[in-house]
Amino acid sequence: MVTLRPNDVVIAAKLDRMFRSAWNALNVIREFQRRRISLWLLDLGGDVSGDGIANLVLTILAAIAEFERERIGERIRDAKRHQRRAGQYLGGDRPLGWEISGDGVLVEKEDEQRALAEMQALRSRGISYRAISEHMRTELGVSISHQGVKRALDRLERGGVE
Repeated sequence: MVTLRPNDVVIAAKLDRMFRSAWNALNVIREFQRRRISLWLLDLGGDVSGDGIANLVLTILAAIAEFERERIGERIRDAKRHQRRAGQYLGGDRPLGWEISGDGVLVEKEDEQRALAEMQALRSRGISYRAISEHMRTELGVSISHQGVKRALDRLERGGVE
């Protein structure tokens, strides 16, 4: 905002993309007014930094946009909580030892579960991650890096799959 000068015009596509909160919107617009900088929001049809009525409408719309963002976050958290309770996989790389069924539930993959058990046994004997990685490749034909071994064993230690 430092590089903006009087009579500059800032153009943004949408109110909720320009500001993080109603408080942020109102403070920035007040600062723009103080510095004689115009703000055009395309979704609202033009200059919103003008008169008192524009400020009233903008205040209401900024509050509604902030409320909508909060509600979206709540819905996402609720959906993820529901998926977790239903045993559905929430995304990311497929964890070693599991496959994702058609309905998004993680199901044990028998051959990889055996590989995990082997890695766990080797590690409990004090074998390094690099040595376990090499053993998995040469003895079992499982290609996994030493970092992958560590991640897989850490996941098991934390209780399996998240």
